[in-house]
Parts: sequence; C-alpha cells; structure tokens
Amino acid sequence: MDLRQDALQILKETSRTFYIPISILPSGLQEAVASAYLCMRAIDEIEDHPELDNQTKAQLLRTISLTLQAGVDGFAVDAFSSGFSGYENTLAEVTLGIREWSILAPESIAPRIWDATAAMADRMAYWAEQNWQIRTESDLDRYTFGVAGAVGLLLSDLWAWYDSTETNRTQAIGFGRGLQAVNILRNHAEDLKRGVDFYPEGWTAANMHEYARRNLALADAYTKHLPPGPALDFCQIPLTLAHGTLDALANGKEKLSRTDVLALLKKFIDVNMKAS
Repeated sequence: MDLRQDALQILKETSRTFYIPISILPSGLQEAVASAYLCMRAIDEIEDHPELDNQTKAQLLRTISLTLQAGVDGFAVDAFSSGFSGYENTLAEVTLGIREWSILAPESIAPRIWDATAAMADRMAYWAEQNWQIRTESDLDRYTFGVAGAVGLLLSDLWAWYDSTETNRTQAIGFGRGLQAVNILRNHAEDLKRGVDFYPEGWTAANMHEYARRNLALADAYTKHLPPGPALDFCQIPLTLAHGTLDALANGKEKLSRTDVLALLKKFIDVNMKAS
C-alpha cells in the first residue's frame, strides 16, 4: 500500500477545504501536514460522533492520547485498534486509520505531531465531559485554542522544521481560532439540534461574527508576514475560504456553494498545481 496516496485519498474524501492546500505542498512537508490533519480529523470525528455518548467519547479520546504518548519509533500494528474494541463498526474510517496517519510524517517531526494530537485529544475529552458548555468568552477562547489555535502553533512548528520559516505565534493562534469561529457560525443550527451551543451566554450571531473577524485579522497578519513559499501557499487557501464563508453568512447564506468555493480558489489553483 502507498501510504501517502492512501492518505491523500482519505483527505480528499473528508475535507474540501484542506485537500487542495495539502496536495500542493512539497514532498516531506506534505506528509507532515497530511499526518497532522488526518490525526486531528481522526479525533475530531470522535468528538462530533452522533451515536456515541459523551463519556464514551472521552474514554476513546483519552485512550488515543495515552497511545500517542507511548510512541517511540512508531506504533505496533494493534496499538490503536485494541482501544477501539467494540467500536470498529461505529467509528469513521479516518479514525480507524489513525496509526497509519501517525507514521506518515517524516521521523524527525512525527513526535511533534503525536504530542499535538495527544494534547488535543485530552482537551476534547474534557469538553465532551462538560457537554461543550461555553458560558463566557474566556470559555470560548479556551475551546477554540484547544481544538484550533493549537493547530496554528503546530503549523508554525512544521514551517520552521521544513525550511526555517519564522512566524508570529500569537497570530498563529488567531489563524486557528479564526477558522474555528467561522465553523462555529456555519454549524450553529446543526449544533443546537444535538444540544450543543458554542456561543457564550447572551451572545448573538453578531457577537460571534465580531469574534471571528477579530481573529481573522490576526490570521491575515500571520499570512501577510509569511515569505513566498509552501507555508504561504498553504495558508492562503483556507483563509480565503474562511473570509468568503463569513461574508456569505453575513449576507444570509447558510454556507458557500461549490461554485462559490471554486471561484474563490481559482486564482490559486493553477499556479499552485504547476509548482507541485
């Protein structure tokens, strides 16, 4: 099996936002970013799973975290599957494949990805046990840091590892938080149906829009200061889609249409595909 091609195929099936920016990254960095994305998508699918109760989610997430913390030079074939016993037919394919995604990255950076995923899994477990109760803006900041701002920090580490690109870490957190805030706005009605509300008490959509734009301003600054190269190529695409989605929501749309997405990406795709 070609693990890289398998990873890209799963990525294509799970994310229209990140498939293109990851697919155009150079060899080595591509495997590292794909590994990070798929490992985190694996645990995200547990957090959002419609059939699992919160305690089961917390248990599965903590088991994954402990397994990742035990990594040395990779993981035994059954390292993760033993913790999934009884849930093999319930969990998503990307979750069941977490061992493969964890060993996809180059050996010199893989442990950083294990560390970030383990920490995120622990934080997700905490929020599952709290039923994602967001009462204050500080709660919202904690949640958006835990599941997204920390991803911005990991990306900064990956850029530095690959070609010594330096970044502003506060802006990196804003990059992650901004994208997550847009997701919260886009999925608000759906989240309410499952009994979860990520809006702090008393907040309206207007408050969340302001929160998202404030963090996207940090994301803009983060991207603006990136030198030409793979980090900039990667970050421009999800940031463009986030701004486009926020504008669409402000204008009363539920989300960006496929046509909208393609129109926003058109100015990047041709150039980036030639460079891949």
